[in-house]
Amino acid sequence: MSHNNFSKLSAAGVLISLGIIYGDIGTSPLYVFTALVGKEVINADLIFGGISLIFWTLTLQTTLKYVVITLRADNKGEGGIFSLFSLVRRRAKWLLVPAVIGGCALLADGIITPPITVSSAIEGLDILYPHLPTTYIVVAIITFLFLIQRFGTNFVGKGFGPIMFIWFSMMGVLGVIQIVHVPSIIMALNPYYAIHLLATDPNAFIILGAVFLCTTGAEALYSDLGHCGRPNIQVSWVYVKTCLVLNYLGQGAWLVLNEGKLLTHMEGTKEIHINPFFQIMPTWFLIYGIGIATVAAVIASQALISGSFTLIAEAVRLNLWPKLKIIYPSNERGQLYVPSVNWLLWAGCLVVVAVFEHSNRMEAAYGLSITIAMLMTTILVSKFLKAKNIPKYIIWIFLAVYISIEGTFLASNMAKFLHGGWFTLTVGAILFSIMWSWHTARKIRNRYVKFIEISDYFPILKELSEDESVPKYASQLVYLTSANFDSEIESKIIYSILQKQPKRADVYWLVHVNVMDEPHVREYDVNFLIPNKLIRVDFKLGFRVDQGVNILFRKVVEDLVKNGEVDITSRYSSLNKHKIVGDFRFIVLEKILSRSHNLSLYEKSIMNYYFILKKASLSEERSFGLDLSFVTVEKVPLLLADPDSVELKRRVRHTS
Repeated sequence: MSHNNFSKLSAAGVLISLGIIYGDIGTSPLYVFTALVGKEVINADLIFGGISLIFWTLTLQTTLKYVVITLRADNKGEGGIFSLFSLVRRRAKWLLVPAVIGGCALLADGIITPPITVSSAIEGLDILYPHLPTTYIVVAIITFLFLIQRFGTNFVGKGFGPIMFIWFSMMGVLGVIQIVHVPSIIMALNPYYAIHLLATDPNAFIILGAVFLCTTGAEALYSDLGHCGRPNIQVSWVYVKTCLVLNYLGQGAWLVLNEGKLLTHMEGTKEIHINPFFQIMPTWFLIYGIGIATVAAVIASQALISGSFTLIAEAVRLNLWPKLKIIYPSNERGQLYVPSVNWLLWAGCLVVVAVFEHSNRMEAAYGLSITIAMLMTTILVSKFLKAKNIPKYIIWIFLAVYISIEGTFLASNMAKFLHGGWFTLTVGAILFSIMWSWHTARKIRNRYVKFIEISDYFPILKELSEDESVPKYASQLVYLTSANFDSEIESKIIYSILQKQPKRADVYWLVHVNVMDEPHVREYDVNFLIPNKLIRVDFKLGFRVDQGVNILFRKVVEDLVKNGEVDITSRYSSLNKHKIVGDFRFIVLEKILSRSHNLSLYEKSIMNYYFILKKASLSEERSFGLDLSFVTVEKVPLLLADPDSVELKRRVRHTS
């Protein structure tokens, strides 16, 4: 079966895309206008200009950049910043930087999205029950959402499409009802009003930061490409955008009718916030509307959480993140659960609720990290367009337009830094330090791994295997190797076999895992270096494939036995006559730094940070899914100084 069941246009694919793709961008109407108006007096110029800016942001940013251009940058049907990076990384080494920054920004967004969407929906209850402690309800919903992650979302996910269809339809209908009262609001789609507002309003810069919230889900839209396929996303977006625009126009119509008023006022010691989204609902429908909004907010949060799991899993396999326990709660491809990330996200969400309390304050923290992610995607997409031989002048126009747009949004969002933007930037910076240190430390380690010609050791390995004076260590001895070429092997593996307790085995296996740029490839090569004595297996696994070496290796051995290429029957005569299979033992070499005085201060800091992260991460043997009862871990030093470079003078001993 293809990894993508909805790669072609279908009614089911369109419905599924409504449930998976548009949670974040689809819940934006809950908070965009409250952020846009803020504590200012409502005036028609602000509303007309704001709607115009929202419409053209959705058109240029979401529709043109993401739905039309970026969705074409699919890696065998998969999307997302790491899929895009895998497509272009061979073109320049520095492209790792925008990929890591973008990935960290998206993860930071995963912490702020659930609190702001759920809070915005639940706060609608303030209209009916002004003294209700909505914060506790928000915490309860978010906690429940993270609790159910371990069971998988396959079953409940099937209902997301119809629910989001109801959500978008509701928004569209509510918008039309209000537009009827102020038909002239449709004029706000004219770009003149956007230009006029930016040119005349002294708060134009802050207004842009609020407007940007309407497109925050565009990056998630690209990340979920693999779940629904480009045709289904592009068709469903037409309906989604229509409903969004109608709702924004409807809220605008209500605001124009309330020109001169404020959206915030004090009742005793409590600040009351009026949300236009709920004000355009008929009173009798309000409780149903709040219920539907809450479910839509939960779906939006679920999409971000699932996206965070996928992003971390990709980062682990691309060696950009410490190895973590990853669970697959269902047989459906793409369904995964990362316990440590789940609870870190949950804690982060609770911190957001505790620090900012109300969605109005959360808006200040929202948007900044996503702007950075979008800028990074722009850089990577330009490289993709170059790889596709798109004319240079078109690429330069693309870069000029979107760096200008996103650069302006970034600058406007930076104005929020002291009001909450510092939170997501701090989270993003911590995540970046982890990714960058893990990647850099691996490069430093590899610098000191010594590779030797394996063919030089063929005779002695064959002799050791047949030397009955040496106690047999295992029938089948398996080493994980990082050597990229068949002709090479780490000197430490030869040292382990020949010197660190000589290890006699009937057959020696070398297993190498090569992470491919394609997301779902699962292939292997076998090279019989010494027939029936030394065999190398190279796995070629996509960056979205589980690296369960134990299961994969067993499958390879079964295939080789079936084809008569290897014999794994025990060589002990008592067992051999009964056709008993010999034992397998894995050797994992754990590299440790023995001396680091020849590292620079920067490299020492990186390595120290790396070893702190390594203690908290999954061990090598667990990350590869090895059966621990058949694994031996040997610690080997990375000698960071050549003995020849050490000056040491022997004293001459004089005898009387």
